[in-house]
Amino acid sequence: MDFSHTALEALFLLLAGHALADFGLQTEFVARFKSQQMRFKDNINKRDDLVWIHVLASHSLIHGLMVYLVLQNIWLALAETVVHGLIDHAKSANRFGFHTDQFLHLGSKLVWWIIWMLTLSS
Repeated sequence: MDFSHTALEALFLLLAGHALADFGLQTEFVARFKSQQMRFKDNINKRDDLVWIHVLASHSLIHGLMVYLVLQNIWLALAETVVHGLIDHAKSANRFGFHTDQFLHLGSKLVWWIIWMLTLSS
């Protein structure tokens, strides 16, 4: 399977991958419980205050996977996983709103794309 892309294709796929992961694949459960402010009261979990960590980590890993599938670079995928989680964590803490959240996510994709482009030319 050939994963090589032109620069424009890679940028499009990064942005489309973000749209898919942040909107198409994100369930209502993930959208709610990736926030540290939510509590999962099911009478089974002894630490309902920690459910958000698992949900946010899983959501962030999906974003990292999207970056990996497009750019085939594990370091950029790991960077995306960490940065996406930090952005969503800050948004959940009401440090900023939806528009800033999306701007930061798309901006990070642009950064990964630029780094990818620079590594191709070296």
